[in-house]
Amino acid sequence: MSIALLWWTAIACAGISLWLTAGAVVLLMLFNLRVFALMHECGHGSLFRSPWLNRATGFVLGVLSGMPQYVWSQHHAYHHAHNGDWEKYRGPYTTRSVAEYAAMTGSQQRAYRLKCSIAAAPVAGFIYLIFMPRYTWITGSIRLVVHLARSKLARPELSLREHAAGFKTRYWKSPREYWHMFWNNVVLLSVWALMCWLCGTGLFMAVYLLSVSIAGGAGIILFTVQHNFDHAYATDSERWDYTTGAIRGTSFLVLPGWLNWFTVNMGYHHIHHLSAGIPNYRLVKCHNESQHLFPDVTRLKLSQIHHALKCILWDQRGEQIISVAEYRERPLHRGIG
Repeated sequence: MSIALLWWTAIACAGISLWLTAGAVVLLMLFNLRVFALMHECGHGSLFRSPWLNRATGFVLGVLSGMPQYVWSQHHAYHHAHNGDWEKYRGPYTTRSVAEYAAMTGSQQRAYRLKCSIAAAPVAGFIYLIFMPRYTWITGSIRLVVHLARSKLARPELSLREHAAGFKTRYWKSPREYWHMFWNNVVLLSVWALMCWLCGTGLFMAVYLLSVSIAGGAGIILFTVQHNFDHAYATDSERWDYTTGAIRGTSFLVLPGWLNWFTVNMGYHHIHHLSAGIPNYRLVKCHNESQHLFPDVTRLKLSQIHHALKCILWDQRGEQIISVAEYRERPLHRGIG
């Protein structure tokens, strides 16, 4: 309801005051951030007690956020299963190791630092929430159709289902993932078409692209600094420990109350990684009752996020995340893992 009202405000005020429209876009961005965080919770099956409600609500929230929820939740589960094992999972920015960074040219290093910066976050949000979910579905579907056509011509006695079973792609891992991608995109593109017809293509797309891209960028930043910060635990598969990853490889974001509401208490990320089944409305209580157990959890304030975003190198030898500045302070940039 709040999102619908904000959309009405943004569209209705476009011809009256751009400032009112801009204010509505900012609020839409914050509500989009909350929608994605709630979708994330549905993926863990913790928003409702009913598995069906989690699946149904997750699908709707996935359409609103632009992300096929089931497919995303499968990838996110991999992150939870390997948090702190940077040999297997390196975060949304694909954090480079010290050795990989040292092997880059100067221009490649600058491009990598820019990619991980706040300035580039809205672009990352656009790619993550708007472009890639459409691109992977369309590209994969075209390849699937080509595969089916060629296979049917080669072996017409087999059914399309049998031919489809032999199709392999990196875009989805099962028929269930594909059909979630299919229906997410069909419903979302239909909503786009309807909104373009009702509001005008230019106005709708301007409001939509801005609010979703900025929300996506903000989400990526908040997620990144929950695992990329000074000397965060980052080891390889051989020495990795799950609990250590949750305690020393995950930060506690100390956010103002209003931002905790919009982010569904995602700042209490150490609790979430210890037990992903705890619902967002129980995270604060769990932290307060057990905070004596978390002296090794790094606390980050909003003012420290900018610095944490500079911690974009994996020091394999030290089993930690370090900043580019710390890397540069090393004699001749040695200490490569």
